[in-house]
Amino acid sequence: MNMYIYNVTINVDESIHDSWITWMHDIHIPEVLATGKFTKALMSQVLVKEDLGGITYSIQYTCASKELLLSYYEQDAPSLRESIHKKFGNNFGVFRTEMKIVKEFFN
Repeated sequence: MNMYIYNVTINVDESIHDSWITWMHDIHIPEVLATGKFTKALMSQVLVKEDLGGITYSIQYTCASKELLLSYYEQDAPSLRESIHKKFGNNFGVFRTEMKIVKEFFN
């Protein structure tokens, strides 16, 4: 079975950082998982210093099929994306990528 990762990389302005982190932990990520389209989420801080400032994070949502991911885009993503813009305006930059898991390795 193929698994997919929906990766959201976001650079957050330091002026909203603390409230954004709380909102992500307590509201947004649980809402994305509550759609039932993803099995887990992993949030990581990117440790490269950005020339434009801000703090960058990667949130990776694991999905069991491409169909579920497409369903998320159609049914859930518009309202969830709107909520972050309503809450934080233009104080962040974001880009999204999809990845297909080829093989996992464990120690």
